[in-house]
Amino acid sequence: MIAAVRSEFLKYFTTRLWWGMALGIAVSSALFAGFMGWALTSKSPQAGGPTGLPQGTAVQVANSVYTAGLGIGYVLLLTIGVLTIGAEYRHKTISGTFLSTPRRVTAMGAKAIALLGIGALNGLIAVLGSVAVGAVVLNARGHDPFPSSEVFRTMALSLLVLGLWALIGLGVGILIKNQVAALLIGVGVAWIVEPIVGLLLSFWDWGAKHVVQYLPSQATSAVVNSVTQGPDVARLGWWAAALVLAAYAVVLAGFGVWRTTREDIS
Repeated sequence: MIAAVRSEFLKYFTTRLWWGMALGIAVSSALFAGFMGWALTSKSPQAGGPTGLPQGTAVQVANSVYTAGLGIGYVLLLTIGVLTIGAEYRHKTISGTFLSTPRRVTAMGAKAIALLGIGALNGLIAVLGSVAVGAVVLNARGHDPFPSSEVFRTMALSLLVLGLWALIGLGVGILIKNQVAALLIGVGVAWIVEPIVGLLLSFWDWGAKHVVQYLPSQATSAVVNSVTQGPDVARLGWWAAALVLAAYAVVLAGFGVWRTTREDIS
């Protein structure tokens, strides 16, 4: 297993994909943190709160600033997860992978472990980028950049979140063999379809209270305890939301691995 995991890391870090994704995550995290820090600390003359944005506690404001780029980050990690297996099918290297590691469960388990590590690494890059800009903006606007130790817990949880989204991408890439289709469907559902569905369900009282909070993007927001959309929006606790997100990853990646162990590879 150790050799298989090392091989998966080697596949990733010997391509230009890793530094391109890392650069994208770092830049987007820094830019979004700066914008969110400015927006959430801008006072409205009428309401005395953040202009046009939902209000939250000092901890939620800090969490929102340092995880503002998470929406871009998890889409990029979803993409990495899809490419990890999709590129193997596209370039016909999956046969060589299974020949070098005959036990398919071991080979796919190595991919899952490597993706968790890759997600954590990119999460660390995102945290460094967002803190470098966000903390400066919050401090300049007269806000405590680190009002509670919960902020550091949120940063750590963001690493877990990105790792889980990479596993979700792995599952999507296995279930949809065409790499382009897997990318379009995976990114489209995560970034467009699912948020729209969540918005529509929020207008339905039962859906807002019992369905929306279990959607992947809402679970992601709950894990990092960012600013809420209003007092009536139901939200899971961070640990429950982490379990929900983990369930999505386990079901998609687990079913994909199970399917891989039982199909012929051409």
